[in-house]
Amino acid sequence: MNHMRDTALRMLTGNILPFWQGLRDDEHGGFYGYMDIDLNLGKQAVKGCILNSRILWFFSEAARVLRRSDLLPYARHAYRFLVDRCLDREGGGVYWSVTHDGQPSDTTKHTYNQAFAVYALSAYHEASGEADALALAEELFALIERKCAAPDGYGEAFDRRFNPAGNEKLSENGVNAERTMNTLLHVFEAYSGLYRAAKSPAVAEKMRNILSIFENKIYNPALQRQEVFFDARWNSLIDLTSYGHDIEASWLVEWGCALLGDAALLERIQAICSALAENVRKRAFRENSLRNECERGAEDEARIWWVQAEAVVGFLNMAQKHPGNPEYREAAETILRFIEEKIVDKRAGSEWLSEVNPDGSHTAKRKPVVEPWKCPYHNGRMCLELLRREAYERAR
Repeated sequence: MNHMRDTALRMLTGNILPFWQGLRDDEHGGFYGYMDIDLNLGKQAVKGCILNSRILWFFSEAARVLRRSDLLPYARHAYRFLVDRCLDREGGGVYWSVTHDGQPSDTTKHTYNQAFAVYALSAYHEASGEADALALAEELFALIERKCAAPDGYGEAFDRRFNPAGNEKLSENGVNAERTMNTLLHVFEAYSGLYRAAKSPAVAEKMRNILSIFENKIYNPALQRQEVFFDARWNSLIDLTSYGHDIEASWLVEWGCALLGDAALLERIQAICSALAENVRKRAFRENSLRNECERGAEDEARIWWVQAEAVVGFLNMAQKHPGNPEYREAAETILRFIEEKIVDKRAGSEWLSEVNPDGSHTAKRKPVVEPWKCPYHNGRMCLELLRREAYERAR
């Protein structure tokens, strides 16, 4: 574990933290929202509100886990931008994006976006003690339940006034979904963060509701995977296995469930999460890294940055649950080496590459280093989880 801890600390303090500190926009607020593959910084690019929330979460968690008060000003910088620019004071909720100088750009209100604001604000409260941040997180929780919740889950996309809209932003693979696994997963994550911060019974009740959907609608026991895209009645729309989301859910859902302190519920959820992780290991772990997804039997062999990061945490989680099985720790260590050697960009002024080939060579897609979905959330969280889990093992 010491090797993994040392690698995580090196990545975090030598690459991820300084890179994102350098993207702070002191003229217009927030953080710059785009850098292309040639490391050209797009100072005039739109700023995704999900990106800003994830940056707020990252600096807040890094300050708390590392006990580094010098990181709190970066978290506060993101917090002020969220409150002053990303929040719609008239219509309620958080925009999808704003312009580089903080004017509304895409005024879509997406449940996914509201959830990440809750998650980030809860983390900032825990790191800083800022009472207003927790109050805003609770306000957005109430808004999600009032505007986005449905009898059997959550709607996805809405216009500025929270009238239902098309869900192109969270739909891929040729479908337009009315319900998605991805949104539900991250609403649960957000509520887990809020519950950890405030222990609200109302939040706990909604977490239990989501876990029931996860057990009975999302998880496919025959295929030991999560279904991804659904119609409004939770009928799956496509034969698709998202290896990244499955391995992410395998530890993230378990973490949130454990906060509730319900041993019987946790036992059921752990069984599902273990099945998800083992299915990913058997189907997607090849040599040194993880495949992306499988659509209608066709394997996507691209090695995506966030999929590798979540695989390290997911397999380490399994190793800690099953210490007698060395395959999980070996998988986690192998993928971590692949990340360090092939995904961490060695060029000065860069961070992680978005996507590489199975042999670690650059793909032809030339995906940017920073864009609204490319952020310090998955890779920063991987490093923080490795440090947190190592500290827990030492304390046992």
